[in-house]
Amino acid sequence: MTNEGKILIIDDEVQIRRLLVITLSANGYKISEAASGKEGVNLAASIQPVIIILDLGLPDSDGLDILRKLREWYNKPVIILSVRKSEDDIIKALDLGANDYLTKPFRTGELLARIRVAIRQSEGTSEKSVLEIGSLTIDLANHTASRNNELIKLTSTEFSLLALLARNEGRVLTHQYILKEIWGNGYIEQTQYLRVFVAQLRRKIEEDPAKPKFLNTESGIGYRFGC
Repeated sequence: MTNEGKILIIDDEVQIRRLLVITLSANGYKISEAASGKEGVNLAASIQPVIIILDLGLPDSDGLDILRKLREWYNKPVIILSVRKSEDDIIKALDLGANDYLTKPFRTGELLARIRVAIRQSEGTSEKSVLEIGSLTIDLANHTASRNNELIKLTSTEFSLLALLARNEGRVLTHQYILKEIWGNGYIEQTQYLRVFVAQLRRKIEEDPAKPKFLNTESGIGYRFGC
């Protein structure tokens, strides 16, 4: 298997970097490493990696500050890989532009899957008019959705919510981000309001709303769309 492009690892733990290099190289990825935030930013600018794996506990600066600097110009995926597990840290990272967040220790299979999703999403950034995800077909131009070729009746708000989530397939969207995008700044604290709409949407798009395959909850953080 050969994967185009290069992955940049920014992590000061030698053992973690060694594990990542072995795992990712075995799956056909080209790897560059940085042990500090400053080195990572400079290296990112010079090699233009297809994805960055970023630790938050760096020796010279907080990883969130590095993420903020990267997002001033770097528009490809960033996956956070950190021992920090608090909802506050996860939400901050996602709101600052991280595409995904995994905590250490991590399963290499899961990391590889998240990398594939993030790169696939990045390569498909040009807006498609029709999204096909599992049994769902979402026509963005005509504001319609169907499951197994059967039309689903959605309100305009339900469709807007579905379209936002589907366009970001595989990416965790925080409650605040979704509320701001769909309802505006005045609703960013209305998480219960969002839960009601998510429940309504699940009843319409899921075969079993109690065991959703498409609209997945990231507890305390937000939602991830994907089957």
